[in-house]
Amino acid sequence: MKIKQWWNTHKPSKRRLIQLYAALLFNANLKGFQTGRIYQGPLKNICTPGLNCYSCPGASGACPMGALQNALSDSGKTVPYYVVGIILLYGLLFGRWICGFLCPFGLIQDLLHKIKTPKVGKGRITRVLSYFKYVILVFFAIIFPLVYAGYEFPLPGFCKYVCPAGTLEGAVGLLSNPENQSMLGMLGPLFTWKFLLMVIFLVGAVFIYRFFCRFFCPLGAIYGLFNKISFVGVKLDKEACVDCGLCVGKCKMDIRHVGDHECIQCGECIEVCPTNAIRWKGPKILLPPQAIGGEIETKQPELAVKQEKAKKRTRIARMVAWVLALALLGGVLYYYNFVDGRDAGRPSEDTTEAGTPEEGETGEPLPPRGHEVGNLCSSLELALYTGGETFSVDANRGRVTVINFWGTWCGPCIAELPHFNDVAEAYRDSVTVVAVHSNYKGNTAAEWIQKNYPETGILFAQDPDDGANGAYYTALGGVGDFPMTIIVNKDGVITCTCRGSITHDELVAAVEDALAQ
Repeated sequence: MKIKQWWNTHKPSKRRLIQLYAALLFNANLKGFQTGRIYQGPLKNICTPGLNCYSCPGASGACPMGALQNALSDSGKTVPYYVVGIILLYGLLFGRWICGFLCPFGLIQDLLHKIKTPKVGKGRITRVLSYFKYVILVFFAIIFPLVYAGYEFPLPGFCKYVCPAGTLEGAVGLLSNPENQSMLGMLGPLFTWKFLLMVIFLVGAVFIYRFFCRFFCPLGAIYGLFNKISFVGVKLDKEACVDCGLCVGKCKMDIRHVGDHECIQCGECIEVCPTNAIRWKGPKILLPPQAIGGEIETKQPELAVKQEKAKKRTRIARMVAWVLALALLGGVLYYYNFVDGRDAGRPSEDTTEAGTPEEGETGEPLPPRGHEVGNLCSSLELALYTGGETFSVDANRGRVTVINFWGTWCGPCIAELPHFNDVAEAYRDSVTVVAVHSNYKGNTAAEWIQKNYPETGILFAQDPDDGANGAYYTALGGVGDFPMTIIVNKDGVITCTCRGSITHDELVAAVEDALAQ
C-alpha cells in the first residue's frame, strides 16, 4: 500500500515521459558513452528539434543551432537553405512545444529545478531579461558566423562562447571517458570560460525555472516566433476566457498571455482554467490526455453514446501511437548500437593486419601493424596537394617519417607548423615531414598552403574522405584531438605518438630518438 501511495505521488507525468523518450531517441548512440567516440554516420546530417550537442558521444543527430552557424559560415553554399528550412519546418509544426516536450537540455533544467531550495519567482525584471535571448540569437548565432564567413577560421559564436549543452554533453561527455585523456592537454582559457558558464547555467536552473531557456537560448527565441501559428500547442478561446489570470499565475515562464512567444506549451495552464477556455491544438494523440480540455456534459443519451465512442477511438489511437513510438525507439537504438559502426574513434586492437611478419633492414621480423607505439605503422597512401603526386609510408622506409595531422581551422595546428618546417629543413637528408590535412575545410587547404608555405620542405597531403576527420587520422588512433603527430623510424615502426600540441624541443627530441633506432 505504501509503495502504491509513493508511486501515485512521484510517478512521472506524461510530459516527463515524452521528454525522457525524446532525450533517449536523440542520444541513441549509447555505445558512444562507452567508447568515447562521436557518431559521424549518415544520419548525423539530420537535425534534431531541440538543443542537443553534435559532439555528445550519444548524439544521433545534429543540433539545429550548430548546423545553422556552420551553414552561415560556409557562405556561397546551398547548405543554409536546408538548415533554415528544417528550423522553419520545426517552428511551423511545433513552435516552443519543442522546448516543453522534446529538448534534452530543457529536461535537464526541469529536473534540476525539482531540487528543494528557495526559488526565485518571475516578475518585471525576469520578463525584461527574457528578451536577452534575442540578443544572443542576433549577435552570437547570426552576425558572428556571417562576419567570419570570409575568414580562414569560421566563428560559430554561440557554440564557441555560450552554449552550455555543448560543454556538458560534448566536452564533459568526451573528457570523462578514459579513452580521451589525451584531450585534457588541449584545454585552455576558452574551456575554463565555457565550463564556468555551464556551472552558472546549471546552478541557476536550480533556483530559477529554466534559467537558460528563458534568458539565453537562441533556439527557443526562434521557435517562440511561431507559437501563434504552430500546428501543435495550446490555444485560448477568448470568448470563454473570463480574464481570471490563473493561467498566467500558474505558468513559470514570463508569459503575458497563453500561447505567446515565451510559452513553452507545457499545458499546465489547462488544469487551472475554470472555464475550459484553454485547449490543445493539433493531434490529440501527441498530447497528455489529462490536458485535452473539459468534456462536454450532456444528459442526452445519443450525444453521450457518441462522446463515449469518440473517447474510445482516442484511447485506441493513443495506444497505437505509443506502440509505434516504442518500436521506432527500439529500431533507432538497434541501428546506432549494433548496425552502423561509422564513428570517429580508435580502431579496435584486432584491426592490425594479419599475415607473414615483415622484415626490417637487418632481416629481423617487424611487429604487427597497428596504431600504437611499437607497432608497424599502417600502410598510408597519401595524395599530395602539389602536382598530383603521392606519398607512401611503406615506400619511405630507410628514412624517418614525421606525420602531422592538422587543419587550417585549428589554431594550435597553425601555431606549431613552423616547428615541422624547421625540422624538415634541418633534417632534409634523413627525415620526411608530412602534414596531413583533415577533411573538414580540406577544399580550402591548398590555397592556404600556397599563401603561407609557398616554399617548404613539408609534404602537404589530404586525408582520404572517410568521416569528418579522415580515414588515416582514424586508423592511427585519432579521436578528435587535433593536432596529432606520429613519428615512424626507418623500419616503419611507430616510435612516438603525440595527441595535442608539441613544442619545437619535444619534436626535435622525438626525431632524434627515431633516428637513433
